[in-house]
Amino acid sequence: MEDSVNLAEKLALFEEHWSPRTVAEFNGHDVMVVKVEGEFNWHAHPDTDDFFLVLKGQIDIELRDRTVTLSAGEMFIVPRGVEHRPIAREEAHLLLIEPTGTPNTGDPDTAAKRQIV
Repeated sequence: MEDSVNLAEKLALFEEHWSPRTVAEFNGHDVMVVKVEGEFNWHAHPDTDDFFLVLKGQIDIELRDRTVTLSAGEMFIVPRGVEHRPIAREEAHLLLIEPTGTPNTGDPDTAAKRQIV
C-alpha cells in the first residue's frame, strides 16, 4: 500500500447492496467495504469465520439461537460453520475481512463476483 484508504470515498463509488468491494489485501485476505439493506440469505462458511465491523448504521446478525445487533463502531465474528443471516432495516455500511476467494453467500455459484475499488 502506498497511500491510506479512505473508506467513505470507496463507499461513495457504488450504490449496489450486498456487493462487497475489495479496498485492500492483507496476508491473503480481502479487506472489503459493502453497503447493505434488507435481508441477506441464510448461509454459513464451512472453512472460515465471518468478520463484520459496522462503519455506519445498524445491522442484526441472526443466528439460529439468537440475534446479535451491531451499531457503528461495533464488530462481531460469526464462527466458521455457523449459519447466519445479516439484516439491515435501513442502509448500513460494513467493513469485512475474509480470506481472498471466500464466497459471500457460502456458495461459489451464487456469490457476488470479486470487485476491487
